[in-house]
Parts: sequence; structure tokens; C-alpha cells
Amino acid sequence: MRPLSSRIDPASLVPSPRSRFLLVSCQSCGNRQVVFDHAKIVVKCLVCQEPLALPRGGKAKILGKVEAVLT
Repeated sequence: MRPLSSRIDPASLVPSPRSRFLLVSCQSCGNRQVVFDHAKIVVKCLVCQEPLALPRGGKAKILGKVEAVLT
């Protein structure tokens, strides 16, 4: 029988984060802004004050167009 350390992949023991930062463009004015996908507060556009993300307990509801997922 092989030792336990050779059977378990160490990378599988360390969890990776499930949250991401998103580059979101505003539907009204086209401004692009970085938004956390697990936002706990309403995220508004810095230019026109339209909401870009609404909190939903876990992941936020993204109201703008997601242009990129930032890593």
C-alpha cells in the first residue's frame, strides 16, 4: 500500500476562491467599472448613478454588461 501523502493531491486540499472581480459596463452611459461579484451593497455607476449590482445574499445580481472576468 502506498503512503497517504502520495495518494492525495495537495492542491485539492486547499480551496480556491469562488468570487471574482468583474469589469462591468453601464447600460445607460457606457462607463466601465470593476465590480466584486459577491457585493454586499448596491454598486452604482460613478458617472450616472445607475445601479450596476444588487446584493442577493450570495452572489450579486449584475445589471450591467459583464465585459471581462478579472483574475
